[in-house]
Amino acid sequence: MQTADSSATPRVGAMFRYAMPVRWGDLDALNHVNNTLYFRYLEETRIRLFERVGIVLPSARVMVLAHASLDFLKPMLYPATAVVTMKLARVGRSSMEFDILIECEHEPGVAYAQGREVLVGTDSASGKSLPWSADELASFARTLA
Repeated sequence: MQTADSSATPRVGAMFRYAMPVRWGDLDALNHVNNTLYFRYLEETRIRLFERVGIVLPSARVMVLAHASLDFLKPMLYPATAVVTMKLARVGRSSMEFDILIECEHEPGVAYAQGREVLVGTDSASGKSLPWSADELASFARTLA
């Protein structure tokens, strides 16, 4: 079993990608993926990232979404597979900022939406921000490619 390199920190520019199918029920009256569903795709991607890092609920550490923004660039249609890429832009004392890109698997390189997210690690009991531990940073460094 490998032990964590406690000096490792995630590299700015490192990425996490997750793909998920667009469901027929994700569509709006114009047969486009409803804009609110893009935020669900982001949520699912964040949860998958946290699972791989080892932050699984219930936990003493919880992640709070402090900011989320998206610019919708091209309507996504059914059927499709949405691919969300989270690119690390900044690591703070207890936060991480990610640039977000949403593409379709069948059209790589074409941005359907792009934006930004800021996540803050907090103590679940107090609700206050909680600095990253060396082990958590090393786990993010191993998980983000």
